[in-house]
Amino acid sequence: MITNPLRDPRDRRLPRVPEPCALVVFGITGDLARKKLLPAVYDLANRGLLPTNFALLGFARRDWGDQDFAELAREAARKAARTPWREEVWERLAGSVRFVQGSFDDDNAFDELAATLGELEGSHGIGGNAAFYLSIPPAMFPVVLKQMQRTGMAESTPDRWRRVVVEKPFGTDLASSRALNELVDSVFTAEDVFRIDHYLGKETVQNLMALRFANTLFEPVWNGHHVDSVQITMAEDVGIGGRAQFYEQTGAARDVLQNHLLQLLALTAMEEPVEFSAEEIRTEKLKVLRAVSLPEDLPTFAVRGQYEQGWLAGQRATGYRQEEGVDPHSTTETYAAVRLGVETRRWAGVPFYLRTGKRLPRRVTEIALVFKRAPHLPFADTDTEELGNNQLVIRVQPDEGMTLKFGSKVPGSVMEVRDVAMDFLYGEQFTEASPEAYERLLLDVLLGDATLFPRNAEVEASWAVIDPLEEFWAGTTPQPYRAGEWGPRAADEMLAAEGRRWRRP
Repeated sequence: MITNPLRDPRDRRLPRVPEPCALVVFGITGDLARKKLLPAVYDLANRGLLPTNFALLGFARRDWGDQDFAELAREAARKAARTPWREEVWERLAGSVRFVQGSFDDDNAFDELAATLGELEGSHGIGGNAAFYLSIPPAMFPVVLKQMQRTGMAESTPDRWRRVVVEKPFGTDLASSRALNELVDSVFTAEDVFRIDHYLGKETVQNLMALRFANTLFEPVWNGHHVDSVQITMAEDVGIGGRAQFYEQTGAARDVLQNHLLQLLALTAMEEPVEFSAEEIRTEKLKVLRAVSLPEDLPTFAVRGQYEQGWLAGQRATGYRQEEGVDPHSTTETYAAVRLGVETRRWAGVPFYLRTGKRLPRRVTEIALVFKRAPHLPFADTDTEELGNNQLVIRVQPDEGMTLKFGSKVPGSVMEVRDVAMDFLYGEQFTEASPEAYERLLLDVLLGDATLFPRNAEVEASWAVIDPLEEFWAGTTPQPYRAGEWGPRAADEMLAAEGRRWRRP
């Protein structure tokens, strides 16, 4: 019997602080570590969500000492921190920062890393607990994992936990994904592997479950009886930046469609879990991913594009093939759109339109449920000329929130119905800013909470959707679109073929 409800471990309103532990980051000098991971560590410390006994270890080739690394970490954290900068917070963290220099094939360096972890058990009381973040290319995973296995760093015991964090891409197809999963699972136990999809750490994505399952307002119409179609969009206004080598090998479908967008689809279409636990939520998502179907007419309903030179925000934007490091004859897609089905009773017959692209007019990620039109309107056609479909739009980024679009009478002496919108904005409703995605996900790793992390089966089910698309597109040339446009014309024709059109966010 629980005598003090404030101490109920099931009460998710209480701040959760991990046990004493260390975070080890491989590839600490890379963009991800500097722009996301180090600021997230500082923000967690600033919010009092890191244990007193905490240590941060960096591993890289640079010939640095602890002080050199601490200075780099301080600069990176201060530049990108979400919370106000407090020097005293950083000073407490800096006393627990360590750096080990070496390459991934250097036995001595990994021996030193294992010894440093052992020393921190005594000097900082981390209790032997450690999470290893592989912020490195997947090609480097085998050598790093084997080094960790050789030194015993990957081994959890009844007295300590060891976890590994794997960044996407989780392979390049189903076969490579399975090989990667087998490799990671041969070194770490399945429950100690955390595959990060940072979109699942965004507050609005998590709110999708609260929206559906904590309210009676939406769930009765969240099905094919009322929903005409679902559109999931992830648009970026930037190009590839300095990621030419990665992007040439990956493309938009593997980079975004396989993980981010299919995960958003799964959360949108899943059934209510038995309880709000990692296992139950992931079970329901997996059911959806296994029920996803591809269109029979792939030439019409699967479109890939590549941006050409154009204008964006008043400035000339370079075409993809003119980007530094890109093959001038590249056939890599920077835009992908596809019509999918979900073969369940709830969603039978409802098309899910997914699209992602670079150099589009604006940066936005959203999930839009487009509802069916009323079967009968007791108005003259002229009364409802400006009335569209009702829509519920969940904005993942930026301007996190939701919009409900419906018809309302225009004030005046005549009957005219047109669309209006009710908006909910996180920034206006709540005084506390939403945590950055990596902040939430890092905390969950240290807590051992796997709710927001896809498991092996989910990753493989996603590749089972993407592989046939990649096979269909192999050897074809992506259709051009100008930078600053919403993609190639064929993407608009894809929806027009069924009497629909894309939302313009």
